[in-house]
Amino acid sequence: MSGVSLQCGDCGALLKSVEEAQQHAELTSHSNFSESTEPVLNLVCSSCGKPCRSKTESDLHTKRTGHTEFSDKTSESVKPINLESPSSTAPMDVDSQEMVVPEVDEALLQELEGMGFSTARATRALHCSGNSSLEGAVNWIVEHENDADIDQMPMVPASSKNDPPKPSLTEEEKKIKLLELSLIAFRKAEKEEEKKALEKIRKKLEEDKAERRRKLGLPPEDPAAAKPSEPVVEEKKSILPVKPITKAEQMRECLRSLKKNHKDEDARVKKAFQTLFTYAGNVVKNPDEEKFRKIRLTNQAFQDRVGGLKGGIEFLELCGFEKSEDGEFLFMPREKVDTAVLNSAGKELQSAIENPHFGVL
Repeated sequence: MSGVSLQCGDCGALLKSVEEAQQHAELTSHSNFSESTEPVLNLVCSSCGKPCRSKTESDLHTKRTGHTEFSDKTSESVKPINLESPSSTAPMDVDSQEMVVPEVDEALLQELEGMGFSTARATRALHCSGNSSLEGAVNWIVEHENDADIDQMPMVPASSKNDPPKPSLTEEEKKIKLLELSLIAFRKAEKEEEKKALEKIRKKLEEDKAERRRKLGLPPEDPAAAKPSEPVVEEKKSILPVKPITKAEQMRECLRSLKKNHKDEDARVKKAFQTLFTYAGNVVKNPDEEKFRKIRLTNQAFQDRVGGLKGGIEFLELCGFEKSEDGEFLFMPREKVDTAVLNSAGKELQSAIENPHFGVL
C-alpha cells in the first residue's frame, strides 16, 4: 500500500500532503519526514459539521459542546501522497523565494482579534493549526503561549497554497470558548497570587529563624552557606504554625557554629567537643558533687580547650550552667540539674565527634 500521509519524525505529526509538510518544515524547522500508511483522520460532527483531524480533537469537541455523534469520512478524503509533484521535487530554498503572510480565514481572524489577541498571534495560530477552526487556533495559542516567536507575523513562500477555509464555530461554541479563555486567565492570576503568598510565608519563616538565633546568642547564619529554601507544600493557610525550636536543635546549631567558626582547627574543635562531653557526663554521673558542677572561667586548661572557642561557653549554658555574679565561675545549681538535657547534650556531642561531615553542610 502506498503512503497516504507524511509523518514528521521529529514530532510525530501526520500531514495530508507535501505542501503541508513544507509549511510544517518552514514553521518548525523539522526536516525528518517519511511516508506513512496511516491516514489523517477526518471525523465530522453530525450535529454541527465541524471536522476533527484526531480522536483527541473530537473528544475535546464533545466535552465542550456535548456533541457525541461523528461520521468517519477519512476514507473519502484519503489520497496517495504524490512525491513526484512539482511542489515536492522543487528544493525548499526559502531564501530564493518571495515570502508573504499566509492566507487565513478572515472571519476566524476577526474573532480572535475580538478576543484580544494580536493580529500576528492570531494569524500564526490559524496558520499553524490548519486554518480550520477557532477552537483549534485557541488551543494552539494556549499550548504555545511561551514561544519566543508567538507574536511575530509568520511568513511563507508566495508559491505555497492554503487549504480553503472551513466553517467556524457556532455561536454556542464561541461562548463556550470565551468562557474557557476567561477561566484560563483567572487560574493563571490565581497561581500568581498563590506564589506571592508563599513567598511572603517563606520570608516570615526566615525572619523568625534569624530572631531565634539572635535570642540564643548565635551568630547570624551565613547566606552563602545556607541551603536553598524548599518550596512550601502545605495546604494554603493564612498563617502557618512555626514549630518551636527544641533544646537539642539549639545544641546542634551551637556545635555547628563552633565548628564553622574554627573550620581550620579540626584538632582543637574535636578536643573541645570531647571536653564538653566529659563535663556533661560528670554531672550526670555525680549530680551531688559540686566540683563537677562548677568551672573556673579563668582556668588556663579550660580556656585552651573550651573557653577560647566561640560557642563553647554558650553550649555549657544550654546544658544548664550559669555564670556567677562575679563572672568568675560557670555554675549549675543542684536543683537545675536536668538529666534529660545533659543526656541530649551527650548524644549531640557524640554525633559531632564521630561524624566527619558534621557542620560541613
